[in-house]
Amino acid sequence: MRIYDFAEMSIKFERHTSAENVQFLLLSDDWTKSVHLQNDRSIEFHNQGGVQYNTRIPRFGRDLAYHYPSCDLYIAAAGDEVFRLNLEQGKFLNSLEVESAGGGVNCIDICPAHQLVGLGTESGTVEFWDPRVRSRTGVLDVVTAEENGDAVTALAYRMDGLNLAVGTHSGQTMLYDLRSPRAYLRKDQGYGLPMKKLSWLESRDGTEGARILSADNKIIKIWSAVDGTPFSSIEPPLDVNDVCPVPDTGLIFVANEGRPMHTYYIPQLGPAPRWCSFLDNLTEEMEENPIQTTYDNYKFVTHKELAALGLDKLVGTNVVKTYMHGYFIDVRLYEQARLIVNPFAYEEYRERKIKEKIEKERESRIRTGAQQVRVNKNLAARLEERERLAAKKGKKEQEVFPTICGLTIRISNLAQCWRMNGSRTLLRTLNLKLMKKQWSILN
Repeated sequence: MRIYDFAEMSIKFERHTSAENVQFLLLSDDWTKSVHLQNDRSIEFHNQGGVQYNTRIPRFGRDLAYHYPSCDLYIAAAGDEVFRLNLEQGKFLNSLEVESAGGGVNCIDICPAHQLVGLGTESGTVEFWDPRVRSRTGVLDVVTAEENGDAVTALAYRMDGLNLAVGTHSGQTMLYDLRSPRAYLRKDQGYGLPMKKLSWLESRDGTEGARILSADNKIIKIWSAVDGTPFSSIEPPLDVNDVCPVPDTGLIFVANEGRPMHTYYIPQLGPAPRWCSFLDNLTEEMEENPIQTTYDNYKFVTHKELAALGLDKLVGTNVVKTYMHGYFIDVRLYEQARLIVNPFAYEEYRERKIKEKIEKERESRIRTGAQQVRVNKNLAARLEERERLAAKKGKKEQEVFPTICGLTIRISNLAQCWRMNGSRTLLRTLNLKLMKKQWSILN
């Protein structure tokens, strides 16, 4: 666990725990009080000095949520129970019995407007619980594009208390109005990976509708919550674990599999935070002084390529500029001339790329051949040598079929005839076979 100081823009300190953290929450306005859910079924409470208290739960936890009015810590876990730990009384209270949990509860979110608790389950449902009476108020059955239940892996309430974003295991995001059981907008992430994070990005001036930030293991997408129009996408070089957009700003923190945390700034979403206001100055300078090269809109071609396009007659005019061993022509003119000369260039390029991809996939397949022996290599070598010698010996011991007067006769038959009847019978047999051969040739 690392704590960073924004004022100094550097790490303040780091702290190690005995197990890997699955999820954590800050219980105070600053960093001094936090709770950590770990993968060994333990829950650790930290303060400024370190670990203050440690307890365990009966099953492996998956998500955390803290209800500030009642001081209840909700812990989603594998199974049909959501554990409640009251931090004011310091004890576990009666758990929430989730009937449609299936394989367990994957995610929890508490609405900031009316404190309604949402539980995303493994069976593809979202259960809503009222923390005041600790009873279920409704069940939302999430139906994906395949018309079947899909595990819910991410939830996010909007600040108005009426809209809910639901992310599924198959990479789909659905927006619901709590007054209707049908989704008014569906968005596919495109990679078929479980959704990791959903966030509502509100517009500062109110002229535009809210945007949705959806993230899976591979990509982060920002799109309109009104019609699903794409706004931007970020594809980090490493796998994404979590995404945290700074409220009312354009700064986005991305936790990934690497040691440094990736940070992205999108000015269209909002201004930079106060502690890094220099980002706005940098973007303004980049907008005021755009870097443009003289030949940005030109294409360099040789004389041979120019003749192939049929533009060699333009040499000497203002359209074609001579440069070193070739010419510069306008990119638009080059594209038009290339399409006229070869209108099927794109189709050929596409077929070539598809063929290269297929060949690459074929090369990466597992080849069905003789695999190298990993255990008892000496024994395997001796067995192979023994089989080779046996095959060689058997080949030598095969019967030979010599040819006598154009006749193929087994040596074993000749030897047997010699032992039984002597040389006269052997000659009589050869003469008989020779006569039969001559008679067959005459006929």
